[in-house]
Formats: sequence, structure tokens, C-alpha cells
Amino acid sequence: MARILMPLPSLDFDPTESAVPFRFLRQLGHEFVFATPDAKPARADQRMMDGNGLGILGPFFIADKNGRSAYAEMRQSAEFLSPISYEDIDIKSFDAILLPGGHAQGMKPYLESELLQRNIAAHFSAGKPLAAICHGVVLAARSLREDGKSILHGFQTTALLQKQEMLAWQITRAWLGNYYRTYDQSVQAEVTAALAKPEDFLEGPMPLTRDSEKNLKSGFVVRDRHYLSARWPGDAHSLAHELHAMLLAGHCPT
Repeated sequence: MARILMPLPSLDFDPTESAVPFRFLRQLGHEFVFATPDAKPARADQRMMDGNGLGILGPFFIADKNGRSAYAEMRQSAEFLSPISYEDIDIKSFDAILLPGGHAQGMKPYLESELLQRNIAAHFSAGKPLAAICHGVVLAARSLREDGKSILHGFQTTALLQKQEMLAWQITRAWLGNYYRTYDQSVQAEVTAALAKPEDFLEGPMPLTRDSEKNLKSGFVVRDRHYLSARWPGDAHSLAHELHAMLLAGHCPT
């Protein structure tokens, strides 16, 4: 089975986008290695677990039962409790990379890490599977080829939709400020600017309900050769299933 690298920031990553794929793929025999800036266990965005500060909106925005149970399992695993540092990543030793998202400010060291970007670019250029979800697609888009273009240039992708991001920000900014807006530019706008043409960004159906092991039809992913992307926690189960299919098929040709 595959050896999968999951880099994380020290704090504020999304619990569902990381833990749901971890649990599913690990149960199937895939090996995970976590990487953090300081080789210490990461901490997920606590608000996405307990809804603190979200009020009546909490049930709509926090991790659902599947996400919370998967995160509880992941955070107790030996792999999660013993991460390596970004500096100790030997990118050639991994078969795949999984990039989770998250929107709070603690995500920035991860999204802006030039070391991660270089490793991702090297992995991608070797034709090995790369999966990214939500803000994780921003990290992929910022990873550059030798010609200075994004590794996603010439590929189709999805990511957190601008309408999702702006809606969450607009209805909570009165008391949470920019909690739901990591940067002034939306995820969709930044990712689209890195593509060969705007039409390569695929929005998919309206994201109204979350997927689950029993309901993968609610999820949406985009697979283009050895690259896989998804939009939000509601696509996490579908992302996990499709990544497993990619890994079973072996390294896709570029």
C-alpha cells in the first residue's frame, strides 16, 4: 500500500478534511506520515469542533459526527502524535501527498511555506498522486514548476468556492471579523489565476449537504491525471475514496 505524506500547520487545520481521509485510507492499509513546522503534534481548529462563538450557526458550520469521530481517532494515533518536521521531509520516499484545508489564521505558515511548496512541486513533477481540499488547493497552486508557473497550470481543479467563503465571512464578520477569510483574495480567485484558463476551475453542483460513507453522491471531486481536488469538508469522503482508487491504479502518467 501507499506511503502518504500529510503536512499540517501547527494549529487551525480543518478536522474533517484531514481526519476523514486519514481514517478511511489507514483502514485500507495505507501508511501516513504527518509533518508540522516544529515536529510537534498539530492542533485542529477548535471552533470547528465545538462551535464556540458561532451561536445558532454552529450546527451548520462545525464538523459533523463523522468528522468529529474521525478526528478523535486521528489525534490519538501514533502517526499523528509523532510527526516529522517540514525540514525532515524526504519527498522521494512518499507515494502520495494529501493537503487538507482550514481557514483560520493559523493556516498561514502552512499555506506560505516555501519548503512545502518546493517539496510539493518536486513530488508533482515526478507524476505522483497529489490530493488537495479547500485551502489545501491554495498550497498546491502556490507550488511552482521550474518555468515559474504553478504546478496546476494546465490542470483542472476545484477548491473552496468563492460563494461559500464569502457567505460564511459575511454572516459572521460582525463578531468573528476575518475568521472565515484567510486572505483578502478568495481561494477561488487565487487558484483560478494560477490556471491556464479560467474554465479549468470547476465549481460542481451547489454544495448543500455533506457526503458520508453511505452517501458519496453528495460529494464532488475533480480528478485530472495524478491530481485530485475537492472543495470543503462535505467532499472529504469522496476525496478519500477517489484517492484510494488512484493509488490502486498506480502512478498516473503526466
